[in-house]
Amino acid sequence: NTMLDITRINHVGLRESDLTTTRGFYEKLGFAFIIGPVGPEPVAIMEHPSGVNINFILNAPKGEKLNVLMDVPDKYTGYTHVALEVTDLLAAQQYLESINYKITEGPVVLPDGGAFIFIRDPDDNVIEFHKPA
Repeated sequence: NTMLDITRINHVGLRESDLTTTRGFYEKLGFAFIIGPVGPEPVAIMEHPSGVNINFILNAPKGEKLNVLMDVPDKYTGYTHVALEVTDLLAAQQYLESINYKITEGPVVLPDGGAFIFIRDPDDNVIEFHKPA
């Protein structure tokens, strides 16, 4: 009985409608633009100095934004958010507010002392900032 030799998450894929808007948004979170759009989808790649890599799939229609996993009454299966770990949640919240990124939920404090907040990107994808206990 062997287990797969998985070492880490390589990247997260998010569907987006506009590279310029998306790139600007994530650059303010510290992500650097690597390449794109490339490939048949097409995809742009950005990476944070921490090693978090996001592939932006640039084929969402421009205009109406609808996150069907989070914003409709029916609960569909699928990935609902990415959680980025931070060392100081209050500092993260203060920075996000200083650049006018709206906190959409939280801070929520867990019984063990961990805490988190949420924001939305320009296409309403959910990003959590998580400070473990």
